[in-house]
Amino acid sequence: MKTVLLQVGKTVNKHFIAGIDDYAERISHYMPFEIVTIPELRNTKNLSEEQQKTTEGDLILRQIQPSDTVVLLDEHGKELRSVDYARWLEQKQQTARRLVFVIGGPYGFSEAVYARANEKLSLSKMTFSHQMVRLIFTEQLYRACTIIKGEPYHHE
Repeated sequence: MKTVLLQVGKTVNKHFIAGIDDYAERISHYMPFEIVTIPELRNTKNLSEEQQKTTEGDLILRQIQPSDTVVLLDEHGKELRSVDYARWLEQKQQTARRLVFVIGGPYGFSEAVYARANEKLSLSKMTFSHQMVRLIFTEQLYRACTIIKGEPYHHE
């Protein structure tokens, strides 16, 4: 199974970039993993939040294949403990050919993206910057990989 993190806008904080790159490299030892970045919209002053979400949504949907299992990282999604997330991921490895996690833009997802999604997961009830979510997500994906393999990274 190939796993993709699809994100809107590039990561700019050098510390987050270093951490994300480190975890992405670690993850690639367990599964094919790719980060795909959709460029941020430019000249958005004349666009409403809804227009921005719709435009970003169209760009997101262009990156998604019909057979993809699409999981939105969304504040209204299901919250899982790390061990439960690892079990969830292990089950997806048996059923999905390509698992695509999506981090939306500053205003969230368009209705079309919500309609295409197979599931929604939340990393926390707390709100994090989009930059930070990328680091937290890659760390949790790496953690899940080590839990599945029974490696000592995660402690109960």
